[in-house]
Amino acid sequence: MREAEIRRLLAANLLCVLSVTLTAVLPAFFWDGFTVLGTHLAWLCICSVCVSTFNIILHLALKPNLSPKRSSFAHKISRFLKCCIYFFMSCILFHAIIVLYGAPLIESVTETFLFAVLLSTFTTLQCLCTLGPNIQAWIRVFSKNGATSIWESSLQITAMCSIFGAWFGAFPIPLDWDRPWQVWPISCSLGATFGYVAGLIIAPLWIHWNRKQLTYKSR
Repeated sequence: MREAEIRRLLAANLLCVLSVTLTAVLPAFFWDGFTVLGTHLAWLCICSVCVSTFNIILHLALKPNLSPKRSSFAHKISRFLKCCIYFFMSCILFHAIIVLYGAPLIESVTETFLFAVLLSTFTTLQCLCTLGPNIQAWIRVFSKNGATSIWESSLQITAMCSIFGAWFGAFPIPLDWDRPWQVWPISCSLGATFGYVAGLIIAPLWIHWNRKQLTYKSR
């Protein structure tokens, strides 16, 4: 496994971490009273849009899933539309799962959907950028020993860390501490964000430490 490829992955992931950090810092210079907690819904929108845009640009620049075959313009348009549909379906699916796990069905529907969009940004968007709208490839990557590159291993780690972070973030909500960050869905979205950032940092380090044991096979 080439060290240069691992360093490339580390640099890309650190830039993603920077993009998340900037969404919490930069808007305060242009928006009086902006805070992650006080204007949480606005931050959810800003974070989702900025992280999505940055990741798309980054993956287009790095092209970790570059195919040797040239595709037609019509194929690229079809692929783009499929990605949009997959992302929207992911938001709906996450919304339904979140409600099944106890989120309000009617009340706070906007908050729940924006949280679902954030989760889709941290998970589904990464799959679309790395693997494209290919469900079979998604199933392969998230199966045991299914990754065929360090980018897919990083995808596994960041996606799982994001979901587990959101799940752990739900634990403080029912407690009677009466803290501002216990309002739905602040703790869950912050947990997902911290999990995503942690996954971005952990992934290249874990790959570096286990590079001798990792043997990727093309499929």
